[in-house]
Amino acid sequence: MTYSTAVLLASAGALLIDLVVLRTRLVCRPVFWVTYPIILFFQLLANGILAGRGIVRYDAETILGTRVANAPVEDLGFGFALILVTLSVWVWLGRRGVQHTPLAGERSSPLSRSDGSPPRPDPPAPRTPRRPARLRSARSAPDR
Repeated sequence: MTYSTAVLLASAGALLIDLVVLRTRLVCRPVFWVTYPIILFFQLLANGILAGRGIVRYDAETILGTRVANAPVEDLGFGFALILVTLSVWVWLGRRGVQHTPLAGERSSPLSRSDGSPPRPDPPAPRTPRRPARLRSARSAPDR
């Protein structure tokens, strides 16, 4: 299997997970596409460093040959698949009220609810003390 075939399968699998399996439909939301370039920038930066310094090498017969930031263009597809699946699972778990932070002791699995009930809402913000009633000024005081 070539690198190009693998990236097509990974991207198709990620889209299938997002749209059909988990039904999070992140790729249908503008916010996903508006924020994706931020991730893409750092992916290209990391790819440029790793491939440019020879830390990661690719067999020329298994890639298309087009490179972006010293890495094969196929790496962009793998990055897309990785980010899409990660965010889809995160959104899917969040919709189900799965515990966001692990607890110590029994039932401390990060993928379980702490007591089996839906997550508790955030505690209310602390109250700010009320201002003391204004003192009457000398002008508004009644004459005696």
